[in-house]
Amino acid sequence: MKKEEIKQTLQQAAGRLWRATGYSLAGLRAAFQHEQAFRQEVYLLLIVVPLGLWWGDGAVEKVLLIGSWLIVMIAELLNSAVEAVVDRIGSEQHELSGRAKDIASAAVMIALALAGLTWVMLIF
Repeated sequence: MKKEEIKQTLQQAAGRLWRATGYSLAGLRAAFQHEQAFRQEVYLLLIVVPLGLWWGDGAVEKVLLIGSWLIVMIAELLNSAVEAVVDRIGSEQHELSGRAKDIASAAVMIALALAGLTWVMLIF
C-alpha cells in the first residue's frame, strides 16, 4: 500500500469508529430513557464500582467484581433490544415472541446470578 492509500484507509476507519461510537451512545441513552431495569442497574453501578475498587484485593478481583456487574448490564441491553424488536413486530400474542422474551430475560437472570456468586465468593 502506498502512503496515501494507508492515510485514506485510516481516515475511513476513524470515521466508522466515530459513527459507531455515536450509535452506541444513542443506544445507551435510549435504554436509560425507556428501560427502568437498566436505569436501576446504572444506579447500582455507581455503588458497585467504588465498592469493587475498595474491596477487591488486587487487579484481578477488582475486574471480576466490577466486570460481573457490567455483564449484567450487557445482558439487560440485549434483553431490551430483543423486547423492542418483538414489540415492533406486533402486539398480538405469539409463542415465538414469548419464547424470545423469556430467553432474553433468562440471560439477565443468569448474569445476575453470576454477579452475585462473584461478589459472595470474593468478599466472604
